[in-house]
Amino acid sequence: MRDFLKITAALSDPSRVRLLLALRRRELCVCQLIELLGLAGSTVSKHLSLLAEAGLVVSRKEERWVYYRLPAAPMPAVVREALDWVFKSLGRSPEATADRRQLDQILKVDPKTICQRQTKN
Repeated sequence: MRDFLKITAALSDPSRVRLLLALRRRELCVCQLIELLGLAGSTVSKHLSLLAEAGLVVSRKEERWVYYRLPAAPMPAVVREALDWVFKSLGRSPEATADRRQLDQILKVDPKTICQRQTKN
């Protein structure tokens, strides 16, 4: 029951659901996710931390950059079912479609350039 409650709490915020939908396509740098959501880096990091605690995302560090992705198979059934539910329910929503378009533009820019620009601001 503890895992279920962590997952449902993690899914209770629209920004966290948007992060999951964005990560459905591929691994992304935190700076790309910040760019997508338009939120402060600390806020996005907190959202990602809650998703990671629920087992919905995993991270890796490369030099100064942190990348997030969905967990690889095999994953716990409760995680797989939660992700499937999110993707089936919201994967084609207007918000997800708009985010996909914006992410396509973000992916045209080197993540290091985005990170450097965010660091200056």
